[in-house]
Amino acid sequence: MRNPQSGSEFSLSHLLDDIRDHVRPAFGRGRVADYIPELARVDPRKFGMAVVTLDGEEVGTGDCDEPFSLQSITKLFALILALNRGGDEIWTRVGKEPSGTAFNHLAILEAEQGAPRNPFVNAGALAVTDYLMGRSADVAGLMAGLVRVSGGISGGQVNEAVALSEQATAHQNRAIAHILKVHGTIDHAPDAVVDAYCRQCALEFSVRDLARAALPLAASGFSPFSRETIMPARLARRVNAVMMTCGMYESTGSFAYRVGLPAKSGVGGGIVAVAPGRGAVAVWSPELDRVGNSLVGTIALELFVQNAGWSVL
Repeated sequence: MRNPQSGSEFSLSHLLDDIRDHVRPAFGRGRVADYIPELARVDPRKFGMAVVTLDGEEVGTGDCDEPFSLQSITKLFALILALNRGGDEIWTRVGKEPSGTAFNHLAILEAEQGAPRNPFVNAGALAVTDYLMGRSADVAGLMAGLVRVSGGISGGQVNEAVALSEQATAHQNRAIAHILKVHGTIDHAPDAVVDAYCRQCALEFSVRDLARAALPLAASGFSPFSRETIMPARLARRVNAVMMTCGMYESTGSFAYRVGLPAKSGVGGGIVAVAPGRGAVAVWSPELDRVGNSLVGTIALELFVQNAGWSVL
């Protein structure tokens, strides 16, 4: 791997192209999210990566402009929306602690009387979606609007086939929602909350869009693209903190050890990571590891921070 800091010829663009070539032998070691029928049809060898810096540099490689299903990455934007609209009120519904369990785990939720550990496990995400439903009839549309404003982009939409596929197979999430309802964590009907959640997960953007939309988290809440403050600096710090400790499910500690950046993943194969004060990087590769994070994407991000020096640790 070439170090982009060692000379002008070693640019971020060269680095991303090197990473694209370097990760090819890892294809085939993971598997796509085949429990969602529409996601099972995605080409497992897709790979896209994009970096956007606060200095104004924007580079991409591979399938960086192809839209894909954000899935649980939308939990990041849902949390930003909830914090912007209600401040710390959302923390009365969800916690801030790592779960140590799978993202759709039931036992710990029952044992802790319907109190989700954090907003990035499915129980917490459903609670945040329910909270947003009290403020908008179209949570997915609200979220898409935030992504567009944050990244100064157009486009992005719900993939209706993916949404229907998720709704038809969301039995575990419906069980979680009923537990939340029993304990008064959500206000709306469990099926309505799950359906709204499935629609937000089916939002599609590219990794270039995603890196641009995450850039305000590297800039104390300010979007260089729309020239707007997306969130106060104190909230940007809090969102980054929750990503650092909870964003990669039960392998968050391992990811922090390997990559060292606040990040959020989704079972569509995407990961977005933030380097405060420097920029944002997003990667998409649909094959997942055993806990549901992009296997090749994690390798690509590890290579990126090793060579670009972006780790916050």
